[in-house]
Amino acid sequence: MIPVTLTPDEVKEKTGPLFCKGFYTMVDEENGIAQIIEMCMAKGPAEWDIVNRRRAGGIITDMDLQGQTLIMNTVIGRKKLEFGPVSETMGGQGLESLTVEGDRVRTVWKGLAGASVGIGACIPQCKDVIETRYPDGFRVGGAHSATSEIITPKMVRLVIGIDDTDTKEEGATWVVGMKLGQECPYGKFLSHKITQLNPKVPNKTTNCCATAVSFAVREDEIPKLIEFAVDFVRKESYSEDAVITVFQGLKIPKSLADFGWSAKSVIYEREDAIKVAEDNGVQIISVTGIGGVIGAVAAIGCFDMGLRSAGVPEDFK
Repeated sequence: MIPVTLTPDEVKEKTGPLFCKGFYTMVDEENGIAQIIEMCMAKGPAEWDIVNRRRAGGIITDMDLQGQTLIMNTVIGRKKLEFGPVSETMGGQGLESLTVEGDRVRTVWKGLAGASVGIGACIPQCKDVIETRYPDGFRVGGAHSATSEIITPKMVRLVIGIDDTDTKEEGATWVVGMKLGQECPYGKFLSHKITQLNPKVPNKTTNCCATAVSFAVREDEIPKLIEFAVDFVRKESYSEDAVITVFQGLKIPKSLADFGWSAKSVIYEREDAIKVAEDNGVQIISVTGIGGVIGAVAAIGCFDMGLRSAGVPEDFK
């Protein structure tokens, strides 16, 4: 059987317009993991996908739903799907493998019955997909089973921490971070976090908060994104102590996370933050000074902590 390869426009012409608004695949080859971001037009299909993909197993290790955006953590590799007896009456859907092929990522999906529409027509027509490969005779919907190989650009996660862009009289670092995410022409802006730090430190503005933003970005765009971020923060800063930090990867190292959490209650010296950054692959860039280094490093350390990033230890006792 001869496989058929279609571009997103060709899939849309064949099936009609469907509902996937964004689809990014980020890899962390050093840790053997990946993350897939799938943005849907409605929450219901994403909820259904989570339940069915979890039931099928495969390479997905964890899933989360933020609004209408489905976040899937996976391993890089292959693992057999197990749809189970429910497939006879309910259908099913799952991710069987993810492989890195140069500057591309190939994901292999399988679907049964109506579930095959999502992986056979909906995701493949998203503008972020390069192409989709189908076996000869591929059909979606009804009682059919289907396999699709979706090829996307290889991307990585870049997290940029920012601190000390403001003074007691002017500015707000979290606003600078949000504007950076919105205005950056490189990569895909993913998320923005405000990190509450120790309110008892002597050198602070009112709230003592740092911020960080993350992007899905192609590796060849990383230098351009960093250069844009530095210039942007310099332009937006009211302070002579503005610092940005840069971390690439999907897994925040434990010692970096521990530093971020303890910076909510401990008063650190700049040298402490510099040492933690050096040990964990965090790049420190002085934009207008170096005073913000503690907060900018801690903001990356707390980036994946959810609500804990925004609070202090007393909030979670």
